[in-house]
Formats: sequence, C-alpha cells, structure tokens
Amino acid sequence: MARHWRSSLIALTLLVLAGVWWFSAGMESSLASTAPKQASSTFLNMPEGKGDSGQLISAAEREQRLAALAKQVELADHTLCSYRKGSQYPQESRPIAEHPDQVYPNQPVEERHAMRKENGQADKHVQIQTSQSHIFLASRESVVFSLKASDEDGKMLPIFVTRAVARGLAFQGSREAPQVPVSFSDDGNNGDLVPGDNTYTGTLSPAMTGFAQFNGTIRLEVKYNVGDRAGLVFFDVIYSPEIPATWAGSIREAVEQGSLNFYMKADIRQAGRYVVSGRIDDAKGKPYALATFNDVLPQGVTEVKLTVFGKLMRDQEPTFPLTLRDIDAYLLKENADPDRALMSRIIGPAYTSKTYSTKAFSDAEWQSQERSRYLTEFTKDLDQAQTAMLEMNPAMTKAALPRSDCTVALDAKR
Repeated sequence: MARHWRSSLIALTLLVLAGVWWFSAGMESSLASTAPKQASSTFLNMPEGKGDSGQLISAAEREQRLAALAKQVELADHTLCSYRKGSQYPQESRPIAEHPDQVYPNQPVEERHAMRKENGQADKHVQIQTSQSHIFLASRESVVFSLKASDEDGKMLPIFVTRAVARGLAFQGSREAPQVPVSFSDDGNNGDLVPGDNTYTGTLSPAMTGFAQFNGTIRLEVKYNVGDRAGLVFFDVIYSPEIPATWAGSIREAVEQGSLNFYMKADIRQAGRYVVSGRIDDAKGKPYALATFNDVLPQGVTEVKLTVFGKLMRDQEPTFPLTLRDIDAYLLKENADPDRALMSRIIGPAYTSKTYSTKAFSDAEWQSQERSRYLTEFTKDLDQAQTAMLEMNPAMTKAALPRSDCTVALDAKR
C-alpha cells in the first residue's frame, strides 16, 4: 500500500514538471513570433528615415538629425553670403562707414576720467577732460595739449598747471631720452583758444626742441592743482623726425577699368613699403569712401594710386563731384620702434574730381584668385550641406531649404 502511494506521487510530480516545461516552451515560441511584428509596427507608424548605416531610425532621432542639418545649411549659407558681400569691393577701396575711426583723422583725441592723484588713487569728485591734436607726429609738425576740470555735475572748476615736462621714452638704452619743459597757459597763447576759460593749453614742436633727432614715443607729464587737490596726467605722441618721402606735384584723376583713380606724385627718398590713406566725400560733404594704398615703392619720383571702386559708386550712388581730403602716409618699418616714418599729412581738401554719371563706372564685383578660391570652397560646403539634408528628407525642395539672414537681406535688395 505504501509502495503504491509512493509510485502515485512520483507519477504526479513528473506530470507537473512536464506541464511546466510545455508552458515555458510555448511562451518562448509565442514571444519569439510576436517580437518582430511589434518592432516593425513601431517604425511603420513613423516617418521614413535612415541613419548613416542605412538602417531605419526613430522619428525623434530623425527630427534631431534634420534640425542639425538645417543648422549646417544655414551656417554654410551665412559663411558664403558674408564672404561674398564683404569681398565685393577691394581692400583698397571700402565704404568709410566700415572705418568710423578714420573719418576725421585730424580731430583732437579727447578723454574724460576721474582725477588721478600722484599716489595712483582717483578722486571721483573731480572730472578731468584732456585733449591732444595728434597721436602720430611727423617732422616739423606740432601737437597741442589741453586739460580742464569739472565737478560730478559738469560745473567747471578752476585748474592750474604747476609743471609739465616731456620725456623721450627709451627702451633698454636704445636711444637718448631728452627732457623738455612745456609751457601751459590760459591766456590765449600757445594754442589756447579762449583766454580765461579754465582750459589750460600747451604746444610741443619737437623739431624746435631737444627732440629734433629723437625718433619714438614722447611722454608729456603734467602736474596740476584743482583747489587744494593735486593731480597728474600723461599724454603720449609718437614722433618721426626722418622724412622718407615728400609729395611732389599736383593730383590727377582717371577713369580706368570701371573705377575712378586719383594719382598723387611723390618723391621717394627711402625705398620700401608705403601705406597711404585718403578720405572721399561726395558733393554734399558726406563722408563716402576710404581709399588706401599699400605697396612697395622704389626710390625716385613715382605716383601713388588711390582708387574709388566702380561697384562701390554704383551701389551707394554718391553725388558728384567727389572730394579727396585728409591724406596721411608713412613708410612701414618692420622690426623697429617706432614702426613707421611719417610723411607730412595733407589736412583738408586736396583735390576735387570731375562730375560723372554713376553709370560710367562698372557694376562688377571685385575679382581675384584668392576670392575665387574662397567662393569655390564656401559654395562646395553649402552644396554638401544641402545635399545631406535633401537625402534625409527627399520630400523637401532646394528652394525650401533654410537660408541665413544675410541671404534674405540681399534678396530683399534685389
């Protein structure tokens, strides 16, 4: 009887184990058959897209890649457009709006700051306004300095200069460093415009002093009093006693290759690279263009060409005649201090052109090998970015691809 009970229990245990095995095997088979269908249905309900390996990607990942491609297209478009726009005129003939600091180069340089004491501290209750007529000074030129004081509300305060000394700055004993006293006054002399207006003015003419042969930076140290307060201020000028070249005749003009050129005759005493800048105003006196020359000139009499590019005139349509004014020039000296030898500047109007129609000038953009090379590379970058985005989303057209603000603005002008 006991043997029969044990046999029945063993048979029952085997039956249960068989059932568990059958159930597990069935579940694995069911999961194996349904998993691919569920995965496929996920992609069937999403927009079509492929990754770099050609495999299907999710909708979220596809949108992220499209957004990244759109940024690449916009950046490539902006780079191409900006370079094309910025290089449509040559470097030697630019809108003067690009160089606001060059519009009136002979205006005094003015600064305003809190009074500085000799111990290096500042007194914010006293404001000092300084002015100097030039930074760079050619042989035989003079520079005028001035200073005045006011309180925090702008009310003028009496000021008195107690001492002013100009010193040549020497570097490691490379040259002599002379010292010259400079007279400041408020009596209408030495460059002072209005006597008794609490503006003290002084003038330095290096060629007439111990600086006649000094070549470099001259620092003027001015000590002053405002009431019972003592202050200190510095002025720096860069002086060039040597004369590398002189202007040697009248200016002529010529319309050549669709542009207007001004030719200035110069007697070059020292051969080398010369940098010349001239400002162009239209007939209404509006500053219009900055014309520059930067090239090596041989010794002897030669001509310096300042160009007003044709397309620049066609685009901005200045009123003729044009006036060439405020011309400065220098010989560039490499690995030297100072790095230039100045020619005498021409202050004010130097030449007035004939009257032309803007249609007499070319509307073509400036061309060079370097510009063509850059435009080719930037265009290639844009084409590659656009192609990648179209492959990702074939439903798009090239006309619907992203564009930069630069391109949109240019299209609006056309």
